[in-house]
Amino acid sequence: MTFRIALSGLNAASADLGVTANNIANANTTGFKGSRAQFVDFFPQSSGGISDNAVGAGVRLDKVAQQFSQGSVNFTNNNLDLAISGQGFFTLSDNGATVYSRAGAFGTDRNGYVVNANGQRLQVYPPVAGGSAFDTAQLADLQLSTNDNPPAATTRIDTGINLPANATVPATATFSATDPTSYNHTTSVTVYDSLGAPHTANLYFSKTANPNEWSLNMQVDGAAVGPATTLTYSDSGQMLTPAGGNITLPAVNTTTGSAPLNLTLALNNSTQYGERFSVSSLRQDGYATGRLTGIEVTDEGIVQARFTNGQATPLGQVALTNFANPQGLQQLGDSTWGETFSSGSALRGQAGGTNFGEIQSGALEASNVDLTEQLVNMITAQRNFQANAQMISTSDQITQTIINIR
Repeated sequence: MTFRIALSGLNAASADLGVTANNIANANTTGFKGSRAQFVDFFPQSSGGISDNAVGAGVRLDKVAQQFSQGSVNFTNNNLDLAISGQGFFTLSDNGATVYSRAGAFGTDRNGYVVNANGQRLQVYPPVAGGSAFDTAQLADLQLSTNDNPPAATTRIDTGINLPANATVPATATFSATDPTSYNHTTSVTVYDSLGAPHTANLYFSKTANPNEWSLNMQVDGAAVGPATTLTYSDSGQMLTPAGGNITLPAVNTTTGSAPLNLTLALNNSTQYGERFSVSSLRQDGYATGRLTGIEVTDEGIVQARFTNGQATPLGQVALTNFANPQGLQQLGDSTWGETFSSGSALRGQAGGTNFGEIQSGALEASNVDLTEQLVNMITAQRNFQANAQMISTSDQITQTIINIR
């Protein structure tokens, strides 16, 4: 009996050493979660139960439990390296099967899909039409597109202009863009047609003989756009006309083969104060064709493609998954886990949401193995092994003594 008890202790110590060795071997594995051997004592039971004077039958390995504590976050220079700070797992597609991982070292394959070293594809919530929200009801493979961002024609020009209240009437009464004496001030902005071609829009402001009144002429590529517009301001410098400050301009034909430009000039933020002409803002909503310059991942896991025209196109939002009992997950190797009955059903969500951590781009989560702790565990397991071996040696001596009794 004693031999079997000591043998179970040897097996337990050996298993403990094996778990410790595996932890130490993976101390530098990205996203690795250390394990802990859990043991229980063993009592043989009869139909009548265990008596008060029963002696235990040894120890057995009950479970090798994963420890899902947070690993340290190490920063890298790759935007597709992702680390989760908090709870949750990356959701991956392994040839159609869904697996989970904390290792966020991603790259792209030849088709532009974001994958890990094993070719498992990162799952995201796809953007809905317009790109302002994401469809959380389905998962999709994240694919990076190298296509150009299409242009958008300018439809609105917003201005923040101050006209000097002490301005005088220009010396030349008839406006001419080539005659600086026929207007007081001018400014310009670049607008874009439907093909992304740029055009220069010029605004010319001329003071009239009437108090607080100005004449506005606009040209695109040197050609007049409609007749002059009269602007009037109150005694406190606020715009009175046109009402609302918006001027709908006639369609502007281009020479690039694009659709005509249909522009609205917004002057609701223009004022007439002081002695100086100033332009605080001059914005338009069009842009040219853009080339891909890089990928950006926000703390909420939103993956965006950035282009040279200043636009950012959302490609998806990284789908995170959590479980009621992460220790019930099945280890699949390669720092991945699979869902089981013990883990509970997969709970999907987004980074920053309830029970989900944030995503750090350009970083990787290191192994959560504490080498000092593992070395102490190794010494303890070694001593346990030696003690059980000594127990076998002692039992052998006792047995030998009994055999030698005459």
